[in-house]
Amino acid sequence: VLKRDIPWETYMTTKLISGTMLQLLRCYDNRSESYRAQLLDDDGPAYVRVFVSILRDIFKEETVEYVLALIDEMLTGKIKLNQSINLSTFRLLWKGNWFIQEKSCKILTLIVSARTKSQVNMVVNGEASNSKKKSATINDVLKALVEWLCAQMKKPSHPSRGIPTAIKCLATLLKEPVVRYSFVHADGVKLLIPSISPASTQQSVQLLYETCLCIWLLSYYEPAIEYLATSRTLPRLIEVVKCSTKEKVVRVVVLTLRNLLSEGTFGAQMVDLGLSQIVQSLKSQAWSDEDLLEALNQLEAGLKDNIKKLSSFDKYKQEVLLGQLDWSPMHKDAIFWRENITSFEENDFQILRVLITILDTSSDPRALAVTCFDLSQFIQHHPAGRIIVTDLKAKERVMKLMNHENVEVTKNALLCIQRLFLGAKYASFLQ
Repeated sequence: VLKRDIPWETYMTTKLISGTMLQLLRCYDNRSESYRAQLLDDDGPAYVRVFVSILRDIFKEETVEYVLALIDEMLTGKIKLNQSINLSTFRLLWKGNWFIQEKSCKILTLIVSARTKSQVNMVVNGEASNSKKKSATINDVLKALVEWLCAQMKKPSHPSRGIPTAIKCLATLLKEPVVRYSFVHADGVKLLIPSISPASTQQSVQLLYETCLCIWLLSYYEPAIEYLATSRTLPRLIEVVKCSTKEKVVRVVVLTLRNLLSEGTFGAQMVDLGLSQIVQSLKSQAWSDEDLLEALNQLEAGLKDNIKKLSSFDKYKQEVLLGQLDWSPMHKDAIFWRENITSFEENDFQILRVLITILDTSSDPRALAVTCFDLSQFIQHHPAGRIIVTDLKAKERVMKLMNHENVEVTKNALLCIQRLFLGAKYASFLQ
């Protein structure tokens, strides 16, 4: 595109550009990068005004593409300008061809990310903190940009570059409070989830990294965290960190997990998904990033705290009494059973009796499977486990479940019966 010869003289003849603009363009056009950089250092604002004026007044695609390419080159190079480009100019470009769309999106992202903190006078709800029209205009543009990015992830304009371009821009834009607000309200979080999966090629690794970077930025925003908690984001992140070898990907995922650890039920979910073992494995590898090593240590400590909380007998007791049995970490934690096995003797084996009642009353396959498993754990860890469970007439109830239609129930019923028949001496072989 930058090799094109644009007929600037014709545009001056038709009064689409002025003589002064023509002179500036002649000086700038087809020059070396270093020469252009010097021109922008000397008179940058004047050139920005020329480019913006052309985009506003000239609609020929070849010329629009050319000027956008010049602006893109200017912003991505080592040139720094204090003069910002008018954001509203690019609102006219969303219906152009893919080149125009991509460049407009990229340029808008660069402009937004280059703003100083003093220029960012916004609150989380996207309204300007003062009544200045300029701030309101920027917010309007950012909202429209977010809508366009979400539309690209749903139905990309370009088959291979639409989604990567959108995610790349979001990885920069989501630093902005107003963008986070607009993105979550546009239901954009769910559009990121399909891209969170282990990658192999360099291109897919970059896309994965930028997607995880988006999730990391959203992990600082409460409304986004609420959505992440109810989606399949966490299992996908853990699968990525388990399989990835690229340090930057592992780093951003670990930092995200660290942020989410103390939020809601994320800690319990991480323990359930076996993150503790994954963290141990990651710590044994040679990472050069100190932030990653620190985050792994913090994650390890936080997971240990969660395991302690989740493995308390009071919590287990509450779960059994409510009849809401699930595969929470304590059930398969040998330390929990060793440390709390005598607690089952309280109130004439109350908890054990409730477990056996669940076998008669519950129709939930998960609850039945967990109950059978817990009875097998009690048999294994309590010195008189076989005798107590047999005396409470649990054997007959468990044997009925060996013909249950649910595979999980039959498997755990079989395990329980095996331990009853084999006794404590041989029970450990079935672990």
